Amino acid sequence: MQTPGKQKLRDVLTVIYEGRIRRYLDPERIPKHIGVIIDGNRRWARSAGNPVSHGHEAGASKITEFLHWCDDLGVKVVTVWMLSTDNLTRPADELEPLLRIIEQAVDELTAIGRWRIHPVGALDLLPSATAETLKRAETATHDVGGMLVNVAVGYGGRRELADAVRSLLLEEAAKGSSIEELAEHIDVEHIARHLYTKGQPDPDLVIRTSGEQRLGGFLLWQSALSEFYFCEALWPDFRHVDFLRAVRSYAQRERRFGT
Repeated sequence: MQTPGKQKLRDVLTVIYEGRIRRYLDPERIPKHIGVIIDGNRRWARSAGNPVSHGHEAGASKITEFLHWCDDLGVKVVTVWMLSTDNLTRPADELEPLLRIIEQAVDELTAIGRWRIHPVGALDLLPSATAETLKRAETATHDVGGMLVNVAVGYGGRRELADAVRSLLLEEAAKGSSIEELAEHIDVEHIARHLYTKGQPDPDLVIRTSGEQRLGGFLLWQSALSEFYFCEALWPDFRHVDFLRAVRSYAQRERRFGT
């Protein structure tokens, strides 16, 4: 067991190390948009013999910390994947507490009044209380001039693409366009204008915690040219120094944008 003195020394050294990383970060190479897949809440709780809901609560608290870190570095957009469409099929005794935790977390982010909240996901798949919480957060923060925070709840990459194509078809049909005319002129920009994140820059950096090295359907379209960083830490254990290492890794890469 680590003594208080050793822990204090470790904390001091960590702060010094963080300061060193921060000092050498080029402001011109800070990602404008960071996406984060917050993975590992359940494993974190179970490893300590606690209920899964305890992990989700710890994970929700970490989101606020993470957003402050991003804001402090001057990141303009953050997308946080809080709940996938696949998660909506989980047993009710896990899903319902999780939805309440998400609602509370979104209310707390709204109350901070520092960031503009934008829900991304299939709100029609969510319970009405959760959907209303997300819509209320967007309305309440609409005029906030700070960092844009995409809250991905009920989100799935394939569902987003299907919704985008559906929206595009309905828009063109309302104009009287035929399928043949649409097929002749459609391009990537047409589809991009109907994504949940329309008008936003694509993510420069996508971070996933818990050691899993896959996207799982996160921002499938938008992340085509993103840089990825996979961290072993479970989300509730994700530290400021882990975040700075991720940004440093991004800043040191030569981005080829698919070439």
